[in-house]
Amino acid sequence: MNPLLLDVPIQLETERLILRAPLQTGDGKIVNQAISESFYELKAWLPFAQELPTVEETEINLRNAHINFLKRESFRFLIFEKESNDFIGTTSLQGIDWDIPKCEIGYWINTKFSGIGYMTEAVEKLANFGLNYIKFKRIEIRCESTNLKSRAIPEKLGFVLEGTLRNDDLSADGSKLTDTCFYSIIK
Repeated sequence: MNPLLLDVPIQLETERLILRAPLQTGDGKIVNQAISESFYELKAWLPFAQELPTVEETEINLRNAHINFLKRESFRFLIFEKESNDFIGTTSLQGIDWDIPKCEIGYWINTKFSGIGYMTEAVEKLANFGLNYIKFKRIEIRCESTNLKSRAIPEKLGFVLEGTLRNDDLSADGSKLTDTCFYSIIK
């Protein structure tokens, strides 16, 4: 089946969270605010957070994410707490290879919401959605070996650590070589 014909919901729910596609005008403002609030934590791990983007740049990024969602090239979801409607962070099915089919899950969280299991809950939902609804045969999570908070998520969710690739990537700021932990879950 051509992936463009997949009927992919634009919203997923967990016990405490709503994950929805970035399709509302103005999403850039709330996402940009979260990036600003978490800038120093994000900067340590994510290349996109080396400089604080403008609200306009964030809005453009989200609109491109929505286009990629429609084209079935990636599926980015914004994460909101159900009770308060606070924006928590993002998680995505990305790096999709439809021939296998497989993908990678990426994520980041607003620091003020970290440590209470929100991202683990969101990633678990997205992994189950990817395996059981979209029918991916393999889902990967890759993260820097020293990013212990990020590594804890696939470890809690039963992903298998397939290995650590030494000198595999550059640090987020491009200043040094880093090791990448490679986790996967298969159907």
